[in-house]
Amino acid sequence: MAKVRGAIVVDTERCKGCDLCVVACPTDVIALNTQLNGKGFNPAYPANHDACTGCMSCALVCPDMCITVYRYKPQKEAV
Repeated sequence: MAKVRGAIVVDTERCKGCDLCVVACPTDVIALNTQLNGKGFNPAYPANHDACTGCMSCALVCPDMCITVYRYKPQKEAV
């Protein structure tokens, strides 16, 4: 069975940088950006896409629903 992978997209303009998703991520995919968004917050961003498993922990704890999680199965390589 192929390992399920994931990817996240963060709406950086809605994110207030509360850090809940960073703490909730079991694979350390998310970090807070050093650049400010339009509201003056440091938004979250996916710092390590390759480690994402699509567990949705980040999206579940986000109070502003800024995170969208995608899951996909990697294609088997032709031998």
